[in-house]
Amino acid sequence: MTRTTPFTSPLLLGFDAMEKTLERIAKGSDGYPPYNIERIHRNEAAGEPEFLRITLAVAGFSEEDLDVTIEEHQLIIRGRQSETGERDYLHRGIAARQFQRMFVLADGMQVSGAVLRNGLLSVDLIRPEPVRMVKKINISVPE
Repeated sequence: MTRTTPFTSPLLLGFDAMEKTLERIAKGSDGYPPYNIERIHRNEAAGEPEFLRITLAVAGFSEEDLDVTIEEHQLIIRGRQSETGERDYLHRGIAARQFQRMFVLADGMQVSGAVLRNGLLSVDLIRPEPVRMVKKINISVPE
């Protein structure tokens, strides 16, 4: 049986890499850590662009335990806590669990910064105004 996806349409050319990215993200999402994505409206009077804020609940992780990178139009946030053998737990309900969370970025999206405060990691993304472009293609007739 052949698998059909929206990207197999003959009208969508060159989107095979996006399809692979979406498949990889769908396989790797286990819900940890929980996150929010919010739209922060721009101040038009000041000429500021609209931006998005991704906030992840990373309680127990320090700045050294977290890694925020951009790889091939993907924002990747990784967390890895180092185990210290100094503690003697009577009960351990908070796991030192590693994670990787990926977000696909549209063309033009830029990460403006990341802040860790009160167990929440906030990553701000600037969404610039799209440039509307119309390009005329000349048609040549061979002789």
